[in-house]
Amino acid sequence: EDRMELSKVSMVADDDSLDDRYTEPVDAEKATIDSQFLDDNDDAESQKFLSNGLMKKKKYEEYHEEYHPGHTSFGMSVFNLSNAIMGSGILGLSYAMANTGIVLFTLLLIGVAVLSLYSVHLLLVTAKEGGSLIYEKLGERAFGWPGKMAAFGSIIMQNIGAMSSYLFIVKYELPEVIRAFLALEENSGEWYLNGNYLVVFVSIGIILPLSVLKNLGYLGYTSGFSLSCMVFFLGVVIYKKTQLPCPLPFFFHNANLSANVSEMLGLYHHNGSAFTDFSHADMSPAALSDSVSHHSDFEDMCTPKYFVFNSQTAYTIPILAFAFVCHPEVLPIYSELKDRTRRKMQNVSNLSILTMLVMYMLSALFGYLTFYGNVEAELLHTFTKVYKFDTMLLLVRLAVLTAVTLTVPIVLFPIRSSITTLLFSGRDFSWTRHMLIAAAILVFNNLLVIFVPTIRDIFGFIGDSSAATMLIFILPAAFYLRLVKSLPFRSPQKIGAAIFLVVGVVFMVGSLSLIVLDWIHNPPGSGGG
Repeated sequence: EDRMELSKVSMVADDDSLDDRYTEPVDAEKATIDSQFLDDNDDAESQKFLSNGLMKKKKYEEYHEEYHPGHTSFGMSVFNLSNAIMGSGILGLSYAMANTGIVLFTLLLIGVAVLSLYSVHLLLVTAKEGGSLIYEKLGERAFGWPGKMAAFGSIIMQNIGAMSSYLFIVKYELPEVIRAFLALEENSGEWYLNGNYLVVFVSIGIILPLSVLKNLGYLGYTSGFSLSCMVFFLGVVIYKKTQLPCPLPFFFHNANLSANVSEMLGLYHHNGSAFTDFSHADMSPAALSDSVSHHSDFEDMCTPKYFVFNSQTAYTIPILAFAFVCHPEVLPIYSELKDRTRRKMQNVSNLSILTMLVMYMLSALFGYLTFYGNVEAELLHTFTKVYKFDTMLLLVRLAVLTAVTLTVPIVLFPIRSSITTLLFSGRDFSWTRHMLIAAAILVFNNLLVIFVPTIRDIFGFIGDSSAATMLIFILPAAFYLRLVKSLPFRSPQKIGAAIFLVVGVVFMVGSLSLIVLDWIHNPPGSGGG
């Protein structure tokens, strides 16, 4: 039985070498030809042994699109996976912290990071035992055509939704950045301030050329630059915390408290040179009209909360749960990893998720400690209430724009891979097909972003609650339980995977229930909620 299952093991290099399970002497040439399974160690001798094998050609005929040697270094793989994780969600984490509290947010974020790492572990083990580095093929080998379509649908929905959200940021933010650079008070209606035109130009000029590269590994350089932009964003958020006093002028507009302006100004005088530091702050009478009367109100407004439960808490938990979604990119990055082994890819995942955990935690904490309960769902938008024209924040907005733009090609690769696997499986690589699919995906996304403004709500909600839950929890656990037959079902590993699957189903049902209730009260596009 064990010998029969080993026949399913793929060419994928693995630290958990199978060779040590067999102690009898084996003739090398005969083993190369007759072996029912293929595996290799990390040493160069076994690599050479395999490459000389006649059996290799036979196995390659079935999996030739998967079993190419990887050429991407460890560092570039970390950049690519980190960039796939990052996305634009980092801008909303301060708001999530404001609605959960510092301690609860930290516990949730660490918990989600651990679950995500466990999910990647399940996926990598399943890829080895299932003999494929393509998500859809694992689904097909586990559950046939329904499994293949479940993987295909989840990847398409999740990644199309992610691409749309990034392009929405380009559509709405880039005109504002250009307007600020040109020092225009209002949008003058020129074509270069039209978000619809700009998103098309960015797609054609930057995203499409990067998307037609043959291998994901080539994007390591742009991913590294994208991550450096987000590090710059984090640095400015930390720096601004040291510069901005509390409470800020626009707090008074949000506070439902009343007093005369002069009393508020008198309290502000005790903060030293608060006004002189704020040449760009909004000091208009309208912003100061709803002012604060008592010093205790200031203290409450500027006191961090450690545990918060309110009407928004339930909605911020899914934001955290999907902060580490990178699962559609894991197997493509794994397949291109140089000298790939499962342990090496797990280390890539560990380092990527740990790095993002630190960045998420710092950006959320310092953004929250700057604005406290007044932080908005989009952190940069909150800053613009304080600074109308600020060079550093302008550069930050440009950096975030650059980062999300350079993330789009990484998100596009798994979509194209899924379409190719579904429609053109077994065919040789074609540059024409490769480029046409990329162009078609970009055209489709641009049309969505330009003509269907409510698609952001729909993709955001449905994508997060169903597609992401499928990719993080349900599919890796289900495929693991079905394909990993070297372990008995009552083993701790299988029981853990089963629990993980149940958690995913509960999470999915809970998220969808919340969303349906929210849609009943605030339909998408209504502007409410």
